[in-house]
Amino acid sequence: MTTQIKKTYRNLNPGMLCDEVRDLLQKQGLIVVEAESQTYGLPSGATQSRTTLALKTQAEQEKNQKECGTVHIMGEQQGETKMLLDIEESLFPKEKLSAFQNDLDFILGSYELKW
Repeated sequence: MTTQIKKTYRNLNPGMLCDEVRDLLQKQGLIVVEAESQTYGLPSGATQSRTTLALKTQAEQEKNQKECGTVHIMGEQQGETKMLLDIEESLFPKEKLSAFQNDLDFILGSYELKW
């Protein structure tokens, strides 16, 4: 079963969010095996970025790593930045997911928009 975490932040650099998410997931035993980023121009002259991270479990041998999820981050330097984490529960236990969320909320909670 797949679990989703959705967050919206205000005035948070998308690159900073990407780096923080990557580090916090690594702390919980996941690695980013692929990162893809694009930047798009907006009519106002500002730019918007989109980053996708592919996640795998850590293992001593690469062949034993398993794909377990993705992170999508989209946002502007000044404005809203959105994050969507899709994670496979069978490969990333709820305890680790909860620890990840707690760390993320502690570090970036002041930027988060509450709905």
